[in-house]
Amino acid sequence: MSANRLIYLPLGGAGEIGMNCYVYGYGPEGRERLIIVDLGVTFPDMETTPGVDLIMPDISWLEERQDRIEAIFITHAHEDHIGALGHLWPRLKAPVYARRFTGTIGRLKFEEHGLPVDRINIVGARPEVVEAGPFEVQFVPVSHSIPESSALVIDTPAGRIVHSGDFKLDRSPVVGEPWADETFRAIAAERPVKALMCDSTNVFSLHPGRSEATLADPLRALIAGARGMVVATTFASNVARLKTLAEAAAASNRSICLLGRAMRRMVQAAQESGVLSGFPQVVSPEEAAEIPRQNLMLIVTGSQGERRAASAQLARGKYLGLEMKEGDLFLFSSKTIPGNERGVLRVVNAFSEMGVDVMDDAGGLYHVSGHANRPDLEQVHTLLWPEVLVPMHGEHRHLREHSRIAAAKGITSDVITNGMLIDLTRGLQVAEYIDTGRTYLDGNVLIGARDGVVRDRIRMALNGHVLTTVILDEQDEPLGEAWVELMGLPERGRTGKALSETMEEELSDYLGRAGAKVMRDDDKLDEAIRRIVRQVSMEEIGKKPEVTVVVSRLMEG
Repeated sequence: MSANRLIYLPLGGAGEIGMNCYVYGYGPEGRERLIIVDLGVTFPDMETTPGVDLIMPDISWLEERQDRIEAIFITHAHEDHIGALGHLWPRLKAPVYARRFTGTIGRLKFEEHGLPVDRINIVGARPEVVEAGPFEVQFVPVSHSIPESSALVIDTPAGRIVHSGDFKLDRSPVVGEPWADETFRAIAAERPVKALMCDSTNVFSLHPGRSEATLADPLRALIAGARGMVVATTFASNVARLKTLAEAAAASNRSICLLGRAMRRMVQAAQESGVLSGFPQVVSPEEAAEIPRQNLMLIVTGSQGERRAASAQLARGKYLGLEMKEGDLFLFSSKTIPGNERGVLRVVNAFSEMGVDVMDDAGGLYHVSGHANRPDLEQVHTLLWPEVLVPMHGEHRHLREHSRIAAAKGITSDVITNGMLIDLTRGLQVAEYIDTGRTYLDGNVLIGARDGVVRDRIRMALNGHVLTTVILDEQDEPLGEAWVELMGLPERGRTGKALSETMEEELSDYLGRAGAKVMRDDDKLDEAIRRIVRQVSMEEIGKKPEVTVVVSRLMEG
């Protein structure tokens, strides 16, 4: 009988920030029982994934082993950890475990997809234990920028794993549970930690992280000094920040209106699950429109410049009867995620043209991160002192730096990225390399990143498209002239003549002299037409467009 092994396999989140999905397994090689930690998404951009709605991990490896999956554990309700749950669960069908707030968000996603909400199990924090095959899992409360975030203690016959999830060392987080050193000290004292899988997001931030509670006074002072309407945006899931902003508005005798479906849903879920209380009363957009500007504050979605969010809508003009005017204040109580700068600047400049004063996080005065900085990470290393440390939740540079810091303290560590299957019973030995990719939500259909759909879309966007139609009679002779339709290409080329006419003339000339062998063979005809269209296009406009060839043949009798 083969020996049991303990494996770790990241399918997303290791070598990138976002799309978190981690697999743990225990058992004989090739027959391990598996658990999944998080099923998250990342977001597309127009340059590399035009038209795509969401990006999520490729779970083909898991699908092939579906009968071995014991459970899915969700650490918290940020989209990069839970966003793919409703889309991918039907291909996995394992029971889901989460704490109450996270489970509430998960059940909303299941309802939207028509999935059985009873498959999401609400569990309490440590010391409550979930048994999943050879695994015993505890949810350990940590502070983060969303309520009821958790690290996981994963006990196996081969040792104890701590999966940190996203966390910060905040001892007064406004909403949610505070960080507690003694909890993690006890975890290590109970049983030595074999492996710590640890958040790496802020490893390059050299100062200790700041508490959410430090924002209250600066925000109150800013809002109290504003003369017009105040609008603030932050991440919809940052319930603590929403409460801090709302309380600052109430302190200045301003009515509060929440704009954005995601924001209203998060507040409602937090209230229903019992993690949010004492939130100031809010008014509807219709009521807000009747309130004097100096007595009103809007808290809105769109901190990353998303085109359909409330911030961008206000930047384009009136939204739900509300509009920004000269002398109003717009506050970004958030940090711009790398890659979103262009969208944020578009919103900032639009407000500037209106005469609106725009404030950003002002070097941390109006925003604090939800992730542990380098000194905080080192403190956790010391509290747990694992046998091995595996950096996760970061780009390659984050993982490498985190690994270097751990190694400098004498903790075995290495950079493990998506697709590297590690045998933890042998330290950090790479047992296998798994082919990992991405799955795209395109409209309401899931497609593979390598299916060619987005690749063709990019080619058409860059090079344009030509539709070429040819009709042949029963003797395989051209019936009339060939004709072309252009999309995304200039009407005229360098000669000044219509590009479509030039192509049609060249094609008709070719069809008039092509041999019978070519005219009878659709593949050869397609290839020849495609070559001529691209050649003409290259000569006239310097581009090789995508070409679709339609050959219609009339049949005898």
